[in-house]
Amino acid sequence: MSTTKKFVAAAVGLGLVTLSACTSSDSGDGEGASESKTVTLVSHDSWAASKSVIRDFEKQSGYQVKVLKDGDAGQALNKAILTKDNPQGDVLFGVDNTLLSRAFDNDLFQAYEAKDSDLLPPEYRIDQQKKRITPIDFGDICVNYDKAYFEENDLTPPESFDDLVKPEYKDLLVTENASTSSPGLGFLLGTAAKYGNDGWRDYWTKLKANGVKVVDGWEQAYNEEFSGSAGGKKAKGDRPLVVSYASSPPAEVVFADPKPDTAPTGVAYGTCFRQIEYAGLLSNAKNAKGGQALIDFLISKKFQADMPLNMFVYPMREDAQIPEEFTKYGAPAEDYEVMAPEDIAKNRDQWVKSWTSLVLK
Repeated sequence: MSTTKKFVAAAVGLGLVTLSACTSSDSGDGEGASESKTVTLVSHDSWAASKSVIRDFEKQSGYQVKVLKDGDAGQALNKAILTKDNPQGDVLFGVDNTLLSRAFDNDLFQAYEAKDSDLLPPEYRIDQQKKRITPIDFGDICVNYDKAYFEENDLTPPESFDDLVKPEYKDLLVTENASTSSPGLGFLLGTAAKYGNDGWRDYWTKLKANGVKVVDGWEQAYNEEFSGSAGGKKAKGDRPLVVSYASSPPAEVVFADPKPDTAPTGVAYGTCFRQIEYAGLLSNAKNAKGGQALIDFLISKKFQADMPLNMFVYPMREDAQIPEEFTKYGAPAEDYEVMAPEDIAKNRDQWVKSWTSLVLK
């Protein structure tokens, strides 16, 4: 969810405090002691977890958790590939299904089957032969809308990809650059899954003609351009449609003070693309045992239940309790676009190149 799930950044942008994992330093007892006592997680910037949950893992396992945040999901993956012979850490968290093939092509992970992985939905356990990755969470990349704008203008919010190219929604949508942003890429893949290899270009030609605005990343799109978010209101954003996540509405409620009775934003569920985030044990991890324990922890019931209100993603375990804010304001999509990782691997780079030439020039 790299993805996922930038709502930690959103909260920081609003001057709010979020919980993050403990960052530990070496104990000073020498290199061998550091390897045995510290386990290092490499992640995108949206990593967050309750300190009490991390402390429980540290107490039970005997390992101290160190977290290195390396930018967005694409940047974190690129750095992990560049440093794979001498990795910064033991586990990489946050590589998603849109970029997974790059990790596999570069032999980034070693095999490990996590304890209790049989409790995870089988449709997300896509590497069962080699067992290089473990699915941790999922999120739905969807168009969000500003409820107040549509009510004030007596306009029905869009519900589908097809709706977005209709003249009544001209100049209303802002999306992220597919070459620089995970949700931007997910939205492009959603249109490719919907309209096929022959139809997505025609769709984007219509979307461009209908005034879609493209910005570099989620933070700018959601917290500056989108009129429905708290950050967007402060920045006087004027776009009432934005590519974000189905979990955006509960974030708007959780971080609001005072909390509203209803979420100020809604989701166009006919525009969703499912994003799955994985963790893997890095091939040359210095503390492989600690990395294995950490991956086991990431799919533990306690950590899975802690994820929604920290990273605003949906837990992979079906028995993990979902907070009321999610069940009330941010249900996952029932119908969504999805694409096999091998199809993404085969077409992604060419699609992004074609999209850039078509939409940005």
